Amino acid sequence: MSKNSDDIFAEIRSLTTEARNPRTREIDLAGVPRVLELLNDEDARVAAAVREALPDVARAVERVVASLRSGGRLVYVGAGTSGRLGVIDAAECPPTFGVAPAMVVGIIAGGRDTVFHSREGLEDDEASGGADVGAAGVEGRDTVVGIAASRRTPYVLGALAQAHRRGASTVLVRCNEGPAPEVDVVITVVPGPEAITGSTRLKAGTAQKMVLNMISTASMIQLGKVYENLMVDLRPNSEKLVERGKGIVMMLTGADYAEASRVYEAADRDVKTAVVMQRLSLAREEAQRRLAQADGFLARALGER
Repeated sequence: MSKNSDDIFAEIRSLTTEARNPRTREIDLAGVPRVLELLNDEDARVAAAVREALPDVARAVERVVASLRSGGRLVYVGAGTSGRLGVIDAAECPPTFGVAPAMVVGIIAGGRDTVFHSREGLEDDEASGGADVGAAGVEGRDTVVGIAASRRTPYVLGALAQAHRRGASTVLVRCNEGPAPEVDVVITVVPGPEAITGSTRLKAGTAQKMVLNMISTASMIQLGKVYENLMVDLRPNSEKLVERGKGIVMMLTGADYAEASRVYEAADRDVKTAVVMQRLSLAREEAQRRLAQADGFLARALGER
């Protein structure tokens, strides 16, 4: 049953992200240095708010890891700024962690065009959220993370409801407390009223970005995509990344630049393979076999754990 205007108005007025911030009421009269100080002061509150939600973030990560290990996907869904943040996080996973683009997916209300050009009103279409999840082929092995600063975005709620019906794990990331939909995990981060009332691209956007960073990064660590604190599964798709790969080989083997470059190329520019080859004096095929037996965990392949 659709809500009338009075109900929607009352619901929006109850949101913390829509409240006026007493600390920034004179921001319009401030000079640039003071404006920046006020914005920075508000941003400083975000990390503490995120920290309070870490137990729920951990629960979400457990579900994502289970999905990825079973051949499922991490699917972000959002509208506006929230949708763009999901798309950004999904797009960064392949080059950073060497995963296939289809493993982490971002769905935004209105499709690709709205990543670059804002189209207001799309967030109000609950049916469209469900349809987009259906079109993405979401299934029981997947984890769908809905992102909605307000907690009430119809598009996101429709997407989560459809994902739930399809048997997927469901997570809601929100920046307001209140009633929650039927989802498996609710991550509530409340950074408080925005410096500019209602502009949730500010603190709420920062909070959501931090949470998404944690979800994807912690999940990839659990899948063996990181050794110590190095991204050993990076894809060398640019000159910078090629040289970063060589640098990681140098750090982990003690080889000089010339030797690291040689073994890196011999390993088809795969950091893990190169490190195992160099550290254990193995041919590429044997190094790859050891990595496969270790489920891709470099520490295991090296016999460290």
